[in-house]
Amino acid sequence: MNSLPPIADIDLRRATLCQVLHWLASGQVQPGRLAQVYLDAIERLNPQLNAYVGLSPALTREQAQGAERRRRDGVIGRLDGVPIALKDNFDIAGWPTHSGLPGPGRPAGHDAHVVARLRASGAVLIGKTNMDEGALGAVTNNPHFGATHNPHRRGYTAGGSSGGAAVAVAAGLAVAAIGSDSLGSIRIPASYCGVFALKPTQGEISARGMTPAARRLDTVGLLARGVDDLTVLLQVLAGYDAEDPRSRHRRVALSPPDWEPGKLRCGVLPNLPALGVQQDVLDVFEAALAKLNGELGERRTVDFDDWHFPRSRRAGFLLMEAEMLGTFAAQLADTEHPVSPQFRLLLDYATRKTAADYAEADRVLDTAALKMRRLFAQIDVLVTPTTPQGAFPLDGPVPDTQGDLTSFANLAGCPAVSIPMGTLPNGLPIGMQLVGARGSDLRLLELAAVWSATLDAAPDYPVGRDDF
Repeated sequence: MNSLPPIADIDLRRATLCQVLHWLASGQVQPGRLAQVYLDAIERLNPQLNAYVGLSPALTREQAQGAERRRRDGVIGRLDGVPIALKDNFDIAGWPTHSGLPGPGRPAGHDAHVVARLRASGAVLIGKTNMDEGALGAVTNNPHFGATHNPHRRGYTAGGSSGGAAVAVAAGLAVAAIGSDSLGSIRIPASYCGVFALKPTQGEISARGMTPAARRLDTVGLLARGVDDLTVLLQVLAGYDAEDPRSRHRRVALSPPDWEPGKLRCGVLPNLPALGVQQDVLDVFEAALAKLNGELGERRTVDFDDWHFPRSRRAGFLLMEAEMLGTFAAQLADTEHPVSPQFRLLLDYATRKTAADYAEADRVLDTAALKMRRLFAQIDVLVTPTTPQGAFPLDGPVPDTQGDLTSFANLAGCPAVSIPMGTLPNGLPIGMQLVGARGSDLRLLELAAVWSATLDAAPDYPVGRDDF
């Protein structure tokens, strides 16, 4: 009989994935109770935060019961019994995939590749999270499903387009979450909400069954309350998928996590204010670099003067908008459930462009990939703030620089990690981004773990609050 003390509900919701796995393995908590703790919290808090747009408590409990049976039988998966949230652009068989768009949606016939991997690992799928309309935005103020509120301050954006997923993690409504990242959609909300995020090397995790934004840019993204959790999720979800034309068929394994932090060649940008980084963010970033001084190794200023961030970001958006004209053709033609005028206006931009414009945008991305390849011949890791600003009011203007520091990792297919680096003067969290060469995912995660331990900057997650 297990004599270990029971774990309090609030501690279950604050815990990292690795801690939850330990408690499950030791028998201190059972999958059924764990799932119910999260379902109860969602029922109480989701009306205020609007992180979830799709739930099936009965199916969640059924999955948790299956996890309990497997544990009794002694045959368990890597994530057996762990409640995981998914952004509403991933197919779950039998569930509609809205991708933030209106209409009833047709139930998916098959699981997305990552959903199948999660099921095979024993994870408990707890629900689908809110997102920007068509994943085209970074605010998660959805005209059809409502705004998702930052759990650190109601009325402020959670970021996007994976805003609901980030809030679910930060507010203790899921142990971890799966989202998508095309120009920063995982890392932007991670920065605003104070959680950890990984955008893997493009193709490392299959995107089959994920509604595409732009196939060349799309990456499955991971969100968690601990950096080590991202490594566990990557190991569960990564691998070649012959049914995904962009899946990465590795001839060699990911680079091993064998960097010596003190001997790093660490790249920094020369003029962050010129890239729109606000002074309060710059102050936190400089303080974080000073705290990491002994672990940065050799700091090298890298010349990004010729990168033309706005032009590159615009090229990425053109690819997204052009592809979405086809991806969402049925929704755009649905007069009974019309998309928002703003979404239609964004896609109309692509209709005014030519095939030559699209080809030129594609060449801009080729140039970005080559520049990043040359850059990582000179440095091991590029470090920047994740976002130029912190979370801002939902009813205020939306800055057009949100993705300027995140987008180039997508343009070049590189992995990037966002970790909490501190708190702004207004009390809201802000993130630091680490970008590495293609295939350096494990090295980045190890470095992120070392730096996170030094910074010790993860915010007090607003778990247990009922006054959002």
